[in-house]
Amino acid sequence: MLVNQRTVAEIVRFEGKGLHTGTFSRIAIHPAPADSGIVFVRTDLDSPVKINALAENVTSTARSTTISNGDVSVVTIEHIMSALTGLGIDNALIEVEGVEIPILDGSARPYVEAIKTVEQDAPRRYVEIPEAVEVKDEQSGSFVRIEPADSFSASITVDFSSKVLGVQTASYDEQTDYASEIAVCRTFVFFHEIEFLLRNNLIKGGDVDNAIVIVEHPVSEEQLAFVSSVLGDKKQIAVTSEGYLNNLTLHFPDECGRHKLLDLIGDIRLAGGFPKAKITAFKPGHGINTTAAKAVRQLVNNQ
Repeated sequence: MLVNQRTVAEIVRFEGKGLHTGTFSRIAIHPAPADSGIVFVRTDLDSPVKINALAENVTSTARSTTISNGDVSVVTIEHIMSALTGLGIDNALIEVEGVEIPILDGSARPYVEAIKTVEQDAPRRYVEIPEAVEVKDEQSGSFVRIEPADSFSASITVDFSSKVLGVQTASYDEQTDYASEIAVCRTFVFFHEIEFLLRNNLIKGGDVDNAIVIVEHPVSEEQLAFVSSVLGDKKQIAVTSEGYLNNLTLHFPDECGRHKLLDLIGDIRLAGGFPKAKITAFKPGHGINTTAAKAVRQLVNNQ
């Protein structure tokens, strides 16, 4: 079946602070011509700088995905890239006033709720995988395998050796309702990680509304009070019987696994479009995801 390209039907705007930098930013997602792909533009500089959303432009995967053009970067693009993919958007121009995409509620839901799409008079250009490719991290055991297929699908297994999370699996294909099953799933962090990051001023934009916090080890009232004070919570933070902070209620028992799938979808989109591929991933993360997208780019470009 012939599928045409799509773009956003109208300009959509968002604003807020970045999770990692804590800096306030504004973004505007504009319609874009057919065959232009996804392009970010830093408009807060003396001269606007365009950065194509492609794997070869990835410059950091430390807790999020960053793309750059020279010394100009846009940080934490994975959620918006995932949303655009889940909505079937081929082309968009994203103006960014600031260095980091706003974290919003930690998921892709704000995007899918606000964005309307429109069909364009051009057939979709798929990323056709000529042969299977697999990238591995021998130290962690992580891998991402990408195989040729007639349509896009992804299955992941998440294992943090966590008694709270356990081993979680999640999958996506063209029959999945991305908006209700994937987009709503929020980012997550372990309490011991967030406490360290907060004490060392390394996570400046976190608050109680944009992350699931997993409590893997016993914590004291003093630790809870410290995190509560830094995150600006208005109520007493406590640990639930399931092992999470009570700042949020889970949408799904496996919401954390589904969020890792959300991230994977956004990172793999950096292969340059909608891949006709079956993806299988174990312990995926931004580093190995974007390495896999880069390997696909190299395969396709070398045909």
